[in-house]
Amino acid sequence: MLGGGIGGLAASLALARKGCRVRLFEQGSELKEIGAGIQLGPNVYHMFEVLGLTGAIERWSAHPENLIMMDALTGEEVTRIPVGSGAFRKRFRGYQYGVIHRGDLYQVLLEACRAEKNIELNEKRKGLAFEDKGERIVLRMEGGEAIEGACLIGADGLWSRVRAQILGDGKPRVSGHIAYRAVLPRAEVPGDLWQNNVVLWAGPRTHLVHYPLRRGELYNLVAVFHSDKYEEGWDVYGDPQELERKFANERPEVQRLLAKINVWKMWVLCDREPARHWSKGRVTLLGDAAHPTLQYLAQGANMAIEDAVVLAAWAEITSFDWEKTFKRYEDARYKRTARVQIMSRYYGDAYHAAGVVRELRNDVLAPRPGAAPDFEGVAWLYDGIEVPQPKR
Repeated sequence: MLGGGIGGLAASLALARKGCRVRLFEQGSELKEIGAGIQLGPNVYHMFEVLGLTGAIERWSAHPENLIMMDALTGEEVTRIPVGSGAFRKRFRGYQYGVIHRGDLYQVLLEACRAEKNIELNEKRKGLAFEDKGERIVLRMEGGEAIEGACLIGADGLWSRVRAQILGDGKPRVSGHIAYRAVLPRAEVPGDLWQNNVVLWAGPRTHLVHYPLRRGELYNLVAVFHSDKYEEGWDVYGDPQELERKFANERPEVQRLLAKINVWKMWVLCDREPARHWSKGRVTLLGDAAHPTLQYLAQGANMAIEDAVVLAAWAEITSFDWEKTFKRYEDARYKRTARVQIMSRYYGDAYHAAGVVRELRNDVLAPRPGAAPDFEGVAWLYDGIEVPQPKR
């Protein structure tokens, strides 16, 4: 396994639970996760159940009452999905909607992996290239070491070296959108602005998302805007004055929250065109290495964990014939992940709409008076997947 992020850990855990011996290599100096909040749809709670992680996740997660879109210019509510309602859970097989700090989710996965005797975790080990020897794969490491294994899973993210060898499709697609992220202790959030909801303030070429984390102890803020700046990486410091300019004409609620943050971290939002094939023989890709997506559906980590469970299921079904496993895994995943990639772009356009398009968006999304909440628009995503099962 090349890559020690959320996808790499989830896949290592899922495979180890099937009896595989997994060696994971992470190029960083320690196994850790950067970032802030992650949203957890009902589809990934099913995966947590399969992996036996639900209890550990619940120790760290919060459960919002609603997903709400607000118009950042007028302050009007555009639409809401009552994800904390009994009706929502009933529609999605009893699974809930959650939010969690990325570091907390990572720690849950890391502790589970450390408890598995079949998983060997390696830090400061950077993989450079692989060579297919037929029955074995050789992974060439920085420093000259060669490591052999029965197969290779590239969970090495957006700039995947494994993908570069398999697909050779160049650099990721830069969206032109930049995200600033920050976390506030609850005590620093003005009382009238704190709420147990995921709230998105949609403005022209901007949006702000906020929601509670870590059982409500923290408040996650992500501000996104269009920019021609580009600086690779996740932990680049952002410019508060730039945010002030971009959100200058938006609601006081938005500006008050932005003003609470003195230090922002930023990253450039990128994705790739959907790929039909991301495997080659005994080598495959997983998570962002296979299907990087923009953040507008909040499904990047969710898709990686789904990948992990499906890949391990097919490994068991094929009796660990890795070429067959990777083909079946790829066949099972490419359309769903491609839909997430494409729909994430569409949602980004809708969130950032201006002028007449913004007015049309608000009209289309407005609920019908007296109508019960309709969850069918998100059912394609939150219904999740059926995990393949071996024939008994």
